[in-house]
Amino acid sequence: MSKYEKERALAERTAKRAGQAILEVWNRDFDVEQKDGGKGPLTEADLAANAILIEDIQAAFPDDGILSEETKDTPERLTKSRVWIIDPLDGTREFTLKMPEFCVSVGFVVDGQPVVGALFNPATGELVSAEVGVGVTLDGEPAGVTGHADVEGGRFLVSRSEHKKGWFAAYEDKADMLPMGSVAWKFALVAVGRAEATFTPKPRNEWDLCGGVAAVLAGGGHASNGKGEPYRFNSPDPLHIGVCGTNGAIHDAVLQMMG
Repeated sequence: MSKYEKERALAERTAKRAGQAILEVWNRDFDVEQKDGGKGPLTEADLAANAILIEDIQAAFPDDGILSEETKDTPERLTKSRVWIIDPLDGTREFTLKMPEFCVSVGFVVDGQPVVGALFNPATGELVSAEVGVGVTLDGEPAGVTGHADVEGGRFLVSRSEHKKGWFAAYEDKADMLPMGSVAWKFALVAVGRAEATFTPKPRNEWDLCGGVAAVLAGGGHASNGKGEPYRFNSPDPLHIGVCGTNGAIHDAVLQMMG
């Protein structure tokens, strides 16, 4: 039994349960609202998934802290060494457009370090599960990052909006720049070897990152902010500058591409 086997099992179970609630909404008509301050779309699927995740985590580990995109943040989590960092529906915009590029992201950190991640894509039914130091699986089968050691010929998962703006045009003669929604799901696909890297110079929040960072690390890859610094989670300000998750072999080269 691994050190965090119980936490990993919970992450898998609650991610799939939340994903089923999301899928039920996806398969019928639903309304789309805008978050306060124009911070993106919000649907009943986001809220339903959030309620399930909070309920399951608090029932299993009532003393742990929680940071969720869809729950008002409080300083209480900063007093905890064990914290769950969750995004009930990462890729809501894609969800509203009926594009299968969204996921439930469940991350678990101890003293700021990511140790467990579970990422479930309800549209495809795929589950990426990870424990750092133990490994990563795709639908229960062992997986891991690729050994591709060069930017040339690599597959890079990038923001669809940034791709439309032409941010990656300078590299498209060397590598495949593949636009995709959901930061967390992009990390998950790097972790299981479907791409070599995902990156953006733009800031992202801890709930976008935590589960996916755990998966990349568990899969043998490397993850850092835009300055090349390892992520430390459960920060007072959850916004991190720059995203870089890779198979490890091309990490430095990707950071150089980011400028």
